[in-house]
Amino acid sequence: MAHKTRRIGLSLGADICWPICYEGLLKELDLTIPDGNDTLAFEVERVLIEPFDLQQPCKYDVVIDRLTHWYHTSREWIKKAILMDDLYVFNNPWTLQSMEKLTTYCAMMRLGLPVPATWLLPPKSYAESPDLQSTLKRYAKLFDLGEIGDQVGYPLFMKPYDGGGWVGVSAIKDQDSLRAAYNTSGTQVMHLQKGVVPFEGFVRCVGLGPQFRCVNYDPDAPLHDRYRTDVDFLSAEDEQRLSDVTMVINAFFGWDFNSCESLLSDGVWHPIDFANACPDSQVTSLHFHFPWLIKANLRWSIFCAATKRNMSTNLNWREYYDVAGEDKPFEDKLADYVRIARRRFDTDRFEEFCDRHLGHLDEVALHYFATEPVRDAIREKVEALYPDHEHDDFTELFWDRIQHWRQLEGAAGP
Repeated sequence: MAHKTRRIGLSLGADICWPICYEGLLKELDLTIPDGNDTLAFEVERVLIEPFDLQQPCKYDVVIDRLTHWYHTSREWIKKAILMDDLYVFNNPWTLQSMEKLTTYCAMMRLGLPVPATWLLPPKSYAESPDLQSTLKRYAKLFDLGEIGDQVGYPLFMKPYDGGGWVGVSAIKDQDSLRAAYNTSGTQVMHLQKGVVPFEGFVRCVGLGPQFRCVNYDPDAPLHDRYRTDVDFLSAEDEQRLSDVTMVINAFFGWDFNSCESLLSDGVWHPIDFANACPDSQVTSLHFHFPWLIKANLRWSIFCAATKRNMSTNLNWREYYDVAGEDKPFEDKLADYVRIARRRFDTDRFEEFCDRHLGHLDEVALHYFATEPVRDAIREKVEALYPDHEHDDFTELFWDRIQHWRQLEGAAGP
């Protein structure tokens, strides 16, 4: 019998709290998993940024990536390791590099999801380049912005086609406010999207592998209060619908970790923002939901490492489009999309693996999230974001919310 070690790499940027808790909880789990005649242990290491030989072997089995959406050196190293060494990474760096919000809107519209009406606008201004003026003179068509706004319908939202974190988003109520916002948008390429109003619910569904958590979301609240601590605020049917839609989106684009924002209006959930393939993972935002994220991250990364999960570089959208083209109700199509997504995430095998090998994770996590290392991780993140006079108050706020999670989880039992 051989003892083998699976190695998990953390490719990090400004992340502080979640890597500390991921590493700490993995150590507490002290895993030894049978693998045929062998046994598997697991190690975690933070990936360094350094020069690399393109033929240099990769020592990791799985990498959890938080950099490739903006840091090119790490992105190219990860792409090299996938191509040369069959490294499994979440998320897929090619889809992160190429998929913008426009791409996701178009694809999900084709699949029949009720995405609100959306237009793309040329930028208001341009960075000068040698061929710019001749191109614009020949081909840039004059347009009536007010007329487009009327076609989309008010209220609407103007937002960068490739944006994130609510940066550059403007709520538009009429032609005057549309023109004012567009005139100050600079070189950004903007979407106009019809507002879903009135709405009765705003939910952010976080997906990590075939695991999902629906969070009551308040975008108008301060950052530390946007993720509400409500539980059981959705019907079982609505929670399943939001989880199913998130799973389909994530599997379609090759994203293991993503979040989907949806608005409920007149009984219909409208996905409005679902290209968030590096979701906020910080305790200062997630607080009450932070332990769920750490546990979900551990389950999926351990499963991927233990089973030597293959990285899929072929998204095979045609399989979905064939379903989309069938003459049958959307509910039946969605069920087929979900079956494709479950297969791509190997959901049945994942759930069986967790039941067999990670059944003690919940109990260990309940203990771990009451320890001083967790409080210290919260404090370190708070100190990185907040002014000195707020360190104590915010540390206690986030700590108390995690303890509230522990009380509810403990009361729920196994």
